[in-house]
Amino acid sequence: MASVSGTIGRPAGCACVAGARTSAIRLPTARLPYAAGMTLYRLERGDGSPEPALVEPTLIAAFDGWVDAGSAATAAADHLAGDGGLVATFDADALYDYRARRPTLEIVDGRPGDLSWPELRLRRGRVGSRDVLVLSGPEPDFRWHALCADLVALARDLGVAEWISLGAIPAGVPHTRPVPLLGTESRAGLLRGEAAPGPPGVLRVPAAAISVIDKAVSGAGIPALGIFAQVPHYVSGPYPEASIALIRAVGRRLGGELAMDDLEEEARTVRSRLDAAVAVDDATRTYVERLEVAADETAGPTTGDLIGEIERFLRSQGGGNLPN
Repeated sequence: MASVSGTIGRPAGCACVAGARTSAIRLPTARLPYAAGMTLYRLERGDGSPEPALVEPTLIAAFDGWVDAGSAATAAADHLAGDGGLVATFDADALYDYRARRPTLEIVDGRPGDLSWPELRLRRGRVGSRDVLVLSGPEPDFRWHALCADLVALARDLGVAEWISLGAIPAGVPHTRPVPLLGTESRAGLLRGEAAPGPPGVLRVPAAAISVIDKAVSGAGIPALGIFAQVPHYVSGPYPEASIALIRAVGRRLGGELAMDDLEEEARTVRSRLDAAVAVDDATRTYVERLEVAADETAGPTTGDLIGEIERFLRSQGGGNLPN
């Protein structure tokens, strides 16, 4: 998906709420080396201009690949970050298998040009009056335990008040209905209508890195919740309608609205293409109509339905060792 420009602005100065926790960390003017090889991140300072202190920021995380059907979660995260400043970068050499996530090489008129490497970055932004930090990039291949420890420490240093993981999973839902959202919460009552908790029962699938980090963060005492969009399993390629649903859910939670003109235009284009494809094939049209009836009659997918769809999606991503 083409990158989506955000519309989040940063007011000059910072009006601190009484009693709110703030982070007065002074980001360095140059990259710091990894502290004796002990941490996986570097704090960054952008152009060197002073940054207002963070006030109880919400950290929003999304990784592409494992739980990012239709690139919905990472597109939502990029939109939420907008053009916000870079807070930290992570050691890609330690986190990624470049044979699985090869850098992209531009060859111009027969000459090797720029290389684009996979990156995991932490950026700052705003949703309404709230500070947000956005962690996004490819799902790490290595050192999950060390990354969890570093992210917990970094979240504490930055005064993170809550952690929101974003994801997208394939499901037997039609593209002609609103995108259903499922939620997870580290304790009962954290979800306040952003998504339906569930599904009920036990859902056993290979863990995504984002879920492992979610548990580490909540274990450190930081409230953590997840919001997962359900993407029609017959859709291939980006599905911006799910990104919009995720962004709106975050906006409702944080009390801010975000302009999404570019994403909404992309969503209309994808919807038109899907409608056209369904219209010319009787079998597909009948199948979508069955999904519509099921969506209208039920509150959500069963655990068994989700297990089947997620396993098919993970296998399509090259995943192995799926549980029985």
